[in-house]
Order: sequence, then C-alpha cells, then structure tokens
Amino acid sequence: MASAPPHEHTLIETGPATAILPIRGGKEKPITVIGTPAIRAGFDAKAIQQAINSRLAPGVAELVLNPDAHAGYGAPVGCVLTSPTHVYPGPVGVDIKCSMSLLQLDLPADQVNDRKARRAVIDAILERTPTGAGQGQRSAKKSRRVDAALGKQAVTRGGAPEVLAALGIPIHWAGRCEDSQHSGHDGTADGLGSRLEQLLASGGVMNFADKVHQLGSYGGGNHFGECEVVSVEDNPRARRAAEVFGLRDGNVAFLSHCGSRGFGNVLAQGQFKSLQRHFETWSIPLPGNDRELVYAPLGTAHADAYLDDMAMGANFATVNHLLINALVLEAFQSVFPGVKGELVYFISHNIARQEVDQATNQMMWVHRKGATRAFPAGHFGLKETPFFETGHPILLPGNPRDGSVVMVADEGAAKSCYSVNHGAGRCMGRKDAARRLDQKTVDAEFEAHDILHNGRQYPIDESPAAYKDFNEVLRSVKEAGLASEVARLKARFVIKDVGSPADD
Repeated sequence: MASAPPHEHTLIETGPATAILPIRGGKEKPITVIGTPAIRAGFDAKAIQQAINSRLAPGVAELVLNPDAHAGYGAPVGCVLTSPTHVYPGPVGVDIKCSMSLLQLDLPADQVNDRKARRAVIDAILERTPTGAGQGQRSAKKSRRVDAALGKQAVTRGGAPEVLAALGIPIHWAGRCEDSQHSGHDGTADGLGSRLEQLLASGGVMNFADKVHQLGSYGGGNHFGECEVVSVEDNPRARRAAEVFGLRDGNVAFLSHCGSRGFGNVLAQGQFKSLQRHFETWSIPLPGNDRELVYAPLGTAHADAYLDDMAMGANFATVNHLLINALVLEAFQSVFPGVKGELVYFISHNIARQEVDQATNQMMWVHRKGATRAFPAGHFGLKETPFFETGHPILLPGNPRDGSVVMVADEGAAKSCYSVNHGAGRCMGRKDAARRLDQKTVDAEFEAHDILHNGRQYPIDESPAAYKDFNEVLRSVKEAGLASEVARLKARFVIKDVGSPADD
C-alpha cells in the first residue's frame, strides 16, 4: 500500500473525526467514514474503490470505513458491512476470526524489569507456543497434543466445556469470550459435524490432523504475543470498567493476536473458489467486477455452506486463543512460581455475526473485517454477561513502541454499527517496508525502548513505521465518540515469527 495517487472521490466532513462518502450522487445511503482529516488524507485509492464496490453490492445496507482502513481482499481491511439478506466472504477475510485476547497476571511490573527474566519467559513461551506460518505443536516440546478426534470436537463445538477440559483450559474462561462457540446455519454443532465429514471425504480439507496440530500457535505475518504493563486511566469510569474487566494497574498482562491458522485459510479459500465458479457458470455480475466480492443470498445452499465453514474456522480460532493463553500462563508460572492469571477478554475482528439493528429492529449480518465489535453499557447484546453495566472490553493494538489500549464503547458507536477499528492499519505494504525502512534503525528503536523480542532482528515489514500513526488513529476513535480509554498497555517483549532466535 505504498503511496497511491489521491483518490478522486470527495469525502464530506461531518465532525472532527467523521465524514461521509456520497454514493451515486446521493441516491444511495453514503459510506460512513471514521477518521481525522490526517487519517482520511491517507486512505489509498484502492481501499476507497473497494469500499464503494462493497457498498453497491446486492443486499448491503451499510458500509463503514474505519481509520485503520487499507486495501484488502475484495473489501477493505478496516470496514464494516451489514446486510439482512446476503453473506459476503470478502468482508470477513481469509483469516476467519482473527482475534485479540488479553491475559491479566497478578505479577507486579517490576518483576519483568530484568532482561534475563524476560528472556526466560520468552523461551518458556516458545517451548509451548510455536510461531511461523507452517509451524505446529511438533516444533514446541511443551505444547498440548491435539489428535484428530479432539480436533473435530474443537472445530464443531469451539469453547465447549469438554473441549476446554481436554486441553487443560480453565472452563470459566468461556464466559470471557465475545463468542465462545459458533454453530452452523442450522444452529447446531451436529450440522457442523456433518459439514466437516463432507469436506474431509471430498478433499475440501486435506491433512486435517496436521491442521489441528496448529492449535495453540501464533503463525506468521502480523500475529504476535506481547508482554504488557497495565496503566489504568485515572478517572472514575475507567477505574470502574477496569475493576469489572479484571485489569490490574501496574501489573503484567499478555496480549495475543492470531486467528484460525491454516484450517481457517483453507475453508475461506475453498469458499471463494466455490462461489467464483458459481458466478462464472451462471454469468452473475460481480460487484465492481471484482472476483473477490462474491456473495450468497441467505437461505441458499451456498450461504449455508459458507456459514458452516465460517463457524468451524471461528471455533478453531476460539480454541486456538484460549489454548495460547493457557500455555502463556503456564510459561510465566515456570519462571515465576505461583503467579496467577485470568482472561480479560477474547474478541474477534474478522467475522460475520447476526445482530439486531437498533434503528430498524431488523436482524442483520454484520461483517467486520479488521473491525471489532463495540457494544456500550446497557446494550441488549450484553445482557446476562459481566459487561452489561460497563460495556465490554475493546482490545485495540497499536505497536510495541507506542503501546496498545483497552477501551470501552460510548453511545456514539451506534454511528459505526457498534464497531471500532482493530488496530493502527498498515500504511506500507510488506515489500515497500523492506525497501524503505532501515533494519538497524528499527532494531535500535526497540533497544532504546527496552523492548525485547524473540529474534536477532525484528521483522522490518512489521516495524511500527510500517503502520499508521497509532496516536492519530486513537484520536479518531475518541473524537468520533466511538469509545474511551480504560487502560494503556506498554510493551516489555514481543513474540513474533522472526526466523532465527535471539541470544540476548
């Protein structure tokens, strides 16, 4: 996403950090845009065109462009698309239920000041949670072993008590998930079981045993694990939210970003190919003539298959995150005996969920691609959860240098379909970052901030400079009235797919 020429479409400012993008001369509902003028000026032309194509696609009711938006697969990364009648794989993405989770430890921050202690925890985590695109349990000697039978349970039942118990994951952590279990189009786990057997028999999913061996691993790219120090904001609302969330000011926490790994990718790619063949066979027009914007009307066999596959990918991602957190806690305990930890929250940013549109009282499929749910206090979607009084935690990663935040939604989140961005968003493509950035400068910056990582060099295409200005992105969220800060997270070390290990 290197510098693209300025897009020709005019954004009309509606507030200090909001705008609209008119569609068809005002004949269609406009795209809602979240971002300060500085953020809006940085949107690349391809992302804008993808947003327009998505808004004009059949059955789409609303389209929101978040401040982290950049060109993606069919639809921009950093968008929200709602439809009462259709499902779209593109506005979910190929990493189904890519997500964030936060583990709070009762470990004071000064315990990780010592570099040797931090390095010991890094090593202990890597013994349990491998990194790398093709890596699984076999490359981590202290990981949990998941056979095909347990893997089938995991992808069809998600965070069910029997799955968590079999993997040594605290069962009550399921109550700290946005969604701990996903069912298929018919609302059952048995339906997912039938769909899985069909895929295995037809070759739609190959090497299933190898795929489930990736449970409890980070993968590559922008996925990470990050040791944090929590600083709760000094105001009554933030302190009350932190109490409900289980955040501990001045203590260590661990932030994780990953998704459904190779299993989810295979399911997503299979759905794209199946729908693309269907569109070609019947000469169905493509939105914006983009093959990545295929769709399926609800109630059709294609929609049912997509919803089933998305649910299985989402269940994999759920168990993957919960297992990673259990393994990370175990790693800390191996270095700091007696330390305790609890899951703060697990929330996705690549998923389609059924939610009631409060303005119309109509059921919508809300597709969030690089976007995170943001329900404020009192939202009926939080009834019978611990967060009805406060709103649920929003986990918003920035970068190791500038930190990350835990937020809580404000009433203004209604304007963005109760969603916020999932992070800072890229401002450079990976090849562009490798050409433009200097490796020594990147590594020196980590050293200057006393942030360790698990490699000899930090991946240059994942350096903070490859992403948008996080403080400006955060200012967009707050000035648009979407959410408020509860706590800041300061990085002390990072686990990434870095190739070769460090020897500090």
